[in-house]
Amino acid sequence: MATHSGTIAGRQTPVASNLGNHPVLNTPVEGPWDEPYEVIYVGMGCFWGAERIMWNLPGVIATAVGYMGGTTLNPTYEEVCTGQTGHAEIVRVVYDPRKISGEQILKTFWENHDPTTLNRQGNDQGTQYRSAIYYTNENQREAALATRNAFQSVLNEHGKGQITTEIVSAKEAGTFYLAERYHQAYLHHIPNGYCNHGPNGMTCPIGIV
Repeated sequence: MATHSGTIAGRQTPVASNLGNHPVLNTPVEGPWDEPYEVIYVGMGCFWGAERIMWNLPGVIATAVGYMGGTTLNPTYEEVCTGQTGHAEIVRVVYDPRKISGEQILKTFWENHDPTTLNRQGNDQGTQYRSAIYYTNENQREAALATRNAFQSVLNEHGKGQITTEIVSAKEAGTFYLAERYHQAYLHHIPNGYCNHGPNGMTCPIGIV
């Protein structure tokens, strides 16, 4: 059950497959990943810059960009950009919880985009650019809510607005559809390409009881 409905039907055939190994991490983009590896999905606006932030984290073993949260089957980038698929631009993050926690990943998530702008990051506007966390286990859910509350306190101190980030289970958000091959690890292939991500100047406190 997707979180946002779309009006475009889509297609049965994926727009990307057989992606091989990640060019930076040298791990299979499409898995499989065995235990103890975990997966979390994050939306921070344009997925190009968001993916680079995530693949640079120690303990992250694979990343991929795609579309999630909508109803269109196997959407294309052009379809997602119309805002009529219901999908958001999402980064799938696979990580080793022995080396990095979901909480640490989410700290990076909060600190590198503006979660207070509904359906917008900078000049990128539309539901496809919404801030989102799609969790796959209870620990991630708890970390998402705890870090959101912690970061909201920081935002309040800085006179900022309320967090609009969508936080739901990956099961509720629905299928993650891989984006086209040219979007994968985009800023590795085009280092000077478009990127509107970076530190927002605020720190998300974690690990505080």
